[in-house]
Amino acid sequence: MVQPEPKNHPSGDNRFKLLDRAITKYHASGDALIEILHVAQGIFGFLENDLMVYIANALKLPLSRVYGVATFYHFFRLKPQGEHTFVLCTGTACYVKGANEIQKSVEHHCGCKFGETTKDNKVSLISARCVGSCGLAPVAVLDDAVAGKLTTNEAVRRIQQWQEEKKEVAA
Repeated sequence: MVQPEPKNHPSGDNRFKLLDRAITKYHASGDALIEILHVAQGIFGFLENDLMVYIANALKLPLSRVYGVATFYHFFRLKPQGEHTFVLCTGTACYVKGANEIQKSVEHHCGCKFGETTKDNKVSLISARCVGSCGLAPVAVLDDAVAGKLTTNEAVRRIQQWQEEKKEVAA
């Protein structure tokens, strides 16, 4: 018996086939929203508005619920990420130990605010409510590596190292 060919997504983007498989795997259940958002972000790199509309329609959920979940959890990204990520903990222990000063220095150095990516797409600045390493405050997670007892100078130095990598590759 010959099986019908799978239909292409109207946009022509075959990544939607992968997303549709995940939606089918979870039986298009709204209870699987977080898992489906994870899959979508893994496939597309970030959750742009049109993608969240697609997921909301597929799961028969209000867009407000999909957007609410995507914006509540800090690991979901609504914009393309840079090559490197600088996640600054802004929890109470880190704030008391100087996270605010680190944030100001890093924003000044990078020329963008937390929640944004530098113009060269090299560094994404992200803030987190707590990373669970209060004894090391102030803490940042730099490309998945925890950096504790961080100073403003060390934070800026680490970002400068990432920015210089690009210059070395281009040379």
